[in-house]
Amino acid sequence: MANSASAVQLVKGADAAAALLHPLRLKLLRRLEETNSASSLARDMSIPRQKINYHLRELEKAGLVSCVGRRKKGNCIERLIRATARSYLISPEALGDMAADPSQIGDRFSASYMVAVAARTIRDLAVLQRRAAKAGKKLATLNLQADVRFATAADRNAFAEELSQFMAHLAAKYHDEKTADGRLFRFFLGAYPAITKIEDDDNDAKTSSTRME
Repeated sequence: MANSASAVQLVKGADAAAALLHPLRLKLLRRLEETNSASSLARDMSIPRQKINYHLRELEKAGLVSCVGRRKKGNCIERLIRATARSYLISPEALGDMAADPSQIGDRFSASYMVAVAARTIRDLAVLQRRAAKAGKKLATLNLQADVRFATAADRNAFAEELSQFMAHLAAKYHDEKTADGRLFRFFLGAYPAITKIEDDDNDAKTSSTRME
């Protein structure tokens, strides 16, 4: 069993997603950022241990917690449980055929298309992370981020045009169709207005990510 939690775990299955979103199990996961036992959780939360044990088993079946050790307490041996990650994100895989698909959206400049591309990225990364973990390898990724303030819409359009041309130039320069053992990478560029103030509807900007506070 792993003794340390990963930074982010992508939850792929509908059953695992349902287990994650259960209110009591969310509370348990927050408390299990540090190793704990069912009896200690039951005492701290004033909930019967049988109930705690049931929900811990469901979380363990979903791969959201794991047993990281055992300790003797009185005449009993306690299992020590810990969350498998510090944060969780539900993969679009959990929605099956209902997951957003950019190929089904005609307007490539719409917010819906960008959301679908982001969803595909999360879905792909979930698959690649599982494959890398199974092979005992680190997943190679590249992330670039910048905030740019444009004085005018014309400046924004000019920036987008230059960036598009530069991206096309780099892709043509480095893309190699002939090397048999070459590794294909997917790049995407997107931009949206930055959220710069707190508003009543800011909850709409939150993802399905559950963070351990």
